Amino acid sequence: MTQHVRVTWAGGERFDGGRPGGPVMRMDGSGATAPSPVDTLLNALAACISVDIIEILKKRRTPVRTFSVDVTGERVETIPRHLKHVILTFHIDGDGIDRRHAERAVDLSITKYCSVRDSLRPDIHIDWSVTLNGEAADTPSVR
Repeated sequence: MTQHVRVTWAGGERFDGGRPGGPVMRMDGSGATAPSPVDTLLNALAACISVDIIEILKKRRTPVRTFSVDVTGERVETIPRHLKHVILTFHIDGDGIDRRHAERAVDLSITKYCSVRDSLRPDIHIDWSVTLNGEAADTPSVR
């Protein structure tokens, strides 16, 4: 399976990318008018993991009512300024969702299913936590 996208310069540090003939998204190297490329990478990581979580919980017959993820990425100071640490905080609301099952869904996505995570440097440290129906976990999970 191959993926093909085209990125087109839109002036300044702005670029539009997407599948040819499909929808495009704007990226801005300065982050002034659109997410930066690194912001886009963090968005892609969170979205990839989130798709898995929502599908896993749906299969458990505990569908998600609302869902969001806060993502913080820490970069090294040297060039290239790659990511070294990512913190993900999942906010999940839904009737009947058990914390163990929600946390297991996150863990499975990060360690097994998410192709974006698997495509990143293996030395990027990822911490995550789940706030379920407004209640935060006692301690964050570290992977």
